Order: sequence, then C-alpha cells, then structure tokens
Amino acid sequence: MTYSVRVVADSIGPHEIRITTLEATFPRFILAELNTHRMLSRNSASSRAIPTTRLRSRVTAHPFMPIEWGSNRSGMSAGPEIPLADKAAEIWLRARNDAVEASVQLLGLGVHKQITNRLLEPFMWHTAVITATDWNNFLHLRTQADAQPEFRKLALLIEHELDASTPVRMHYPDWHLPYVEDEEKETLATMTAASVSAARCARVSYLNQDRRDLAKDIELADRLIQNGHMSPFEHTAQCLPVPARWGNFIGWKQYRKFIPNEADPKGEHDGPDTD
Repeated sequence: MTYSVRVVADSIGPHEIRITTLEATFPRFILAELNTHRMLSRNSASSRAIPTTRLRSRVTAHPFMPIEWGSNRSGMSAGPEIPLADKAAEIWLRARNDAVEASVQLLGLGVHKQITNRLLEPFMWHTAVITATDWNNFLHLRTQADAQPEFRKLALLIEHELDASTPVRMHYPDWHLPYVEDEEKETLATMTAASVSAARCARVSYLNQDRRDLAKDIELADRLIQNGHMSPFEHTAQCLPVPARWGNFIGWKQYRKFIPNEADPKGEHDGPDTD
C-alpha cells in the first residue's frame, strides 16, 4: 500500500458548483488532521471493524514510513533531515515490531480488536471516502511548504486528481451517486440507487466498498438509518436548481437531509435540523 487518490464520482450542476467524491489512501497518523476540515464529508476504514490479523499482516508487509526524518526544533515544522535517517528508520521499524508483538499477545488474551488494533495505527495505511463541494481551504492549507510532509503529499495528489478529472454535467433533480455503475443508474429507482450508493460508501469501514450486492446494499442502508449512522448518506447528493447550502455542501442536497430527524434520530429535541 502507498499514497493513492482516485475520483469515484465527479459532477457539476447548472450553477457551476462541482461535487467530487474521492477514495484516498494515506498514512493513518494524519487522519485526525484530515477530520478537522468540516467542509469535507468522510467515511473511513475502521480499526474497530477490520480483524487484527488482517491489519497486522498489512503493517508487517507494508508499514507506513515517514517521508523524511526532519530535525527537532521549536514550532510545528521540522528542520532539515537528520544525518542518521537510516538509524531513525530502524528505530521506527523496531517500534512497529513491538506493536505487532503486543497486538499478538493481547489478541491471545482474548482482547477485542477495537483495542488491539490501536497499537498498529501509527504504522497503518488508511483509506477514506471523501466528498466535498469546496476544496479551496483544504488545498490552500495542506499544500503549503510548511504542512506536514505526509499531508502535503496527500493534498497535492488530491489537487492533481481534481485538476485531471472532468465532472459530469447534471441538472435538477439529478443525483451524484458514488460507486453506482452507469447500468445501475439506468435500471434502479432513484432513491434505491441513492441508498445503494450510501451503503457502498459505508463499506469503506471494512475496506469492501467495491463489493456489489444490491440486496445487501439496500439492507445495509436501511440498517444504517435505523441505527442513526447518517454520515454515509452525505456522499450521495441531489443537484439543486439554485446554489443553496445544505449542511457542508453548496448547490447539492445530501441524502441525509432527506431523512427525517437525521440530526437527532431519537427525536429528543424540538429545534430544526440546521447542519
């Protein structure tokens, strides 16, 4: 595994507002920083969902390694790379080996993967589905020279893929449907296709988002709504006739905004849904 970004779906409305869904693989240790960007809708591979043996195999065969071993200094950005970079890499891999061994021992005690997998996270590659109508702030901040090198590499890849992709022209009431194939769009009812899209975005938790099983996708979408898991329904969106804002999107209305009580599934407050 290594850095990768691919466009899953790319659409543009009559108001010239573009919505793009990407599938990105990057170091797990920058996920928290990615999640600070509230204009982005995200679903990610889950350390609670993927078996420890599977993650351990990946970390052993393809561990994440820092791009550079910058020298320590005050501030958030590192200085020039240290002269003993090879030694630093050895120490990093030794820590990986220790984490792998500790996960083996904890699993042997019967500890659940939601705990044992956390030890492996610094050395893991991570995959996320990301959708947005506005990438400007993200790209401005994360492509700068003083950004975390690993995050800057991801942001530059995203910028490149956005520039290289040509969005599909859409009009109200067309839908942006990540992971739904063209032939499925022609045969499925609109809201069924939207549910299938949301379910496949959710499957990134288990890294099986490319799985194709319509019946199970529809079942999963229903279960997600019943349990109040609304984030997968943000990637699927309807084109609007005017550039209105819905949630963190402009010009596109997320599927989750069509779901009653989406911001409060238990219906415990009387105020309007505003985000």
